[in-house]
Amino acid sequence: MELYYVSTRDNKKKFTASQAILQGLAEDGGLFVPTSVPKLDVNLSDLANMTYQQVAYEVMKLLITDFTEEELKNCINRAYDSKFDTEEIAPLVYADGAYYLELFHGATIAFKDMALSILPHLMITSARKNNIKNDIVILTATSGDTGKAALAGFADVEGTKIVVFYPKNGVSAIQEKQMVTQKGDNTHVVGIKGNFDQAQTGVKMMFNDRELATELDNAGYQFSSANSINIGRLVPQIVYYVYAYSRLLAEEKIAEGDKINVVVPTGNFGNILAAFYAKTMGVPIAKLICASNENKVLYDFFETGCYDRNREFILTNSPSMDILISSNLERLIYHIAGDDAAKNADLMKALATAGKYNITPDMKAKLVDFYGNYTSEAETADTIKALYDKTGYVIDTHTAVAAGVYKKYVASTSDETPTVIASTASPFKFTRAVMGAIDASLSNEEDFVLVDKLSSIGNVAIPQAIEDIRSAEVRHNTVVEVDEMCAEVKRFLGM
Repeated sequence: MELYYVSTRDNKKKFTASQAILQGLAEDGGLFVPTSVPKLDVNLSDLANMTYQQVAYEVMKLLITDFTEEELKNCINRAYDSKFDTEEIAPLVYADGAYYLELFHGATIAFKDMALSILPHLMITSARKNNIKNDIVILTATSGDTGKAALAGFADVEGTKIVVFYPKNGVSAIQEKQMVTQKGDNTHVVGIKGNFDQAQTGVKMMFNDRELATELDNAGYQFSSANSINIGRLVPQIVYYVYAYSRLLAEEKIAEGDKINVVVPTGNFGNILAAFYAKTMGVPIAKLICASNENKVLYDFFETGCYDRNREFILTNSPSMDILISSNLERLIYHIAGDDAAKNADLMKALATAGKYNITPDMKAKLVDFYGNYTSEAETADTIKALYDKTGYVIDTHTAVAAGVYKKYVASTSDETPTVIASTASPFKFTRAVMGAIDASLSNEEDFVLVDKLSSIGNVAIPQAIEDIRSAEVRHNTVVEVDEMCAEVKRFLGM
């Protein structure tokens, strides 16, 4: 049965999966959502005997229905190959009462690889299906990880160009080095004098500029997005929650039908939204635990039903979560409003104009499966040190936010349900903060000295992604004001 997608702000017009992937953001500024969420049509016990690639096909075939079996399997097999440094793709590691789902074994050592390894293949296949003649320009804002993962995915892919904007002083040194050393004649990396929300807003404004779209078309280009607003990003993320459940079954940690909890460190809400969709598709997930850092706009939302971005923006040691406008939350709002596009559009208009909105009591009641909390910077550091001291296992700052929130959840509920924590980045990506948490005397060491020390104390090999940038040449050094973003895109494209 063919599944269609509609905008969260006007659900009258239907799009195929390939059309939604190509467009990225709906013309009205809304996000694409499926008209219904299909149930898994294979037993969970059967999934336990499958590889990651096979599980991916069983999930994605239900959501990307206008691809043939051959097309979809080709995309999956080209994405999840030797660029991952473990055959399992997403291994589960047990430490101190929880299962850490390691999502950082791809080329850029962050969870974004899980989706951005496949997105270029989904996009090129979609372009062929829809007879697209223009070159596709991937336009993306990043809070640190999406940028490098997208660059790695699209570098030198024929028929594409990619422009990544990042907050110049809002990412880790390793994250920045990964981006500015990126090779590929079709890549362009731009620092902005502002924060991630300003970068994201600037990108959305370009997507919604009809005159710019016409100019691009005349020059042989069209925009698409690699951010998690693209359903081509979101659908592959659902896979690893289904896979995590199948691994627990395969290892006899749970029986079929047993419930699990999932903890996700989140800023833009895409990663935990994928877990929500996995639950809706039939994975027995009890609680969806949403972990925030000191930019706790999501925690406050789950507590009060009011989403309010009118607050101080705080730079933390978990920069990929330094976000006050959680774009993907709009999809959840649409669903808890009863798939009411007009209601959702009103709320999003309030967010754009007043910087906040309130959901109804009826909508808030539908969030009963979510639990939100946050950790301070000190609590995040303490969590890293405590886990290392107790088990020898080293986690990054974002994963530590999730682990810290999980401890708070257990303390307040005494819930002993088996729990999966999404481990979203390698500790090597945030060595200064991680090693500073474990041993404060290391705070003045050079970044790559810390890399070597982390490898030694954690008894973990240094990822190739880190080795590659030790002496890599800086190829991108453009920095612009926020209001110069559009002009910079045109300059890169020769318009």
